[in-house]
Amino acid sequence: MNKASALPDTHLAAPPIVHARFTVGDVVRHRLFDFRGVVFDVDPVFANSEEWYEAIPEEVRPRKDQPFYHLLAENADSSYVAYVSQQNLIADDEAGPVSHPAINGIFEDYRDGRYQLRREHRH
Repeated sequence: MNKASALPDTHLAAPPIVHARFTVGDVVRHRLFDFRGVVFDVDPVFANSEEWYEAIPEEVRPRKDQPFYHLLAENADSSYVAYVSQQNLIADDEAGPVSHPAINGIFEDYRDGRYQLRREHRH
C-alpha cells in the first residue's frame, strides 16, 4: 500500500489515446474482404465478445486497442451488420450509396459522399 493513500501500488495503465478515422454516416470499404458499408456506431476500442475475437484467424486478427466500427454492410450477395477494426477500413465515398434495408431507419439521406443521421438519432 502506498502511504500517501489507501490505494494499492498497482497502477492500471490507461488505454492509449486513439482517434477514430471515420464517423457515423461515413461509407467505408474493407481492405481485405470484398464488402462495403456505412458506419452507424463506433467503439473507441474492441467491445465485442472474446469468442467472436478468437474466431478470427490469427494471421488477420486485428489489435484490440483501436476503434471498431459497426457497419450496415453489403457485398454482391447480401446485406448484413459487420463489426470491423479501423486498420481494416478505407474510405469509400466515391462508389455511391450503400444498399442496405436498415439505412432508412437510421439515416435521412445520402449527400456529399456520406449519410446524414436522422434527427431522432442525434445526441
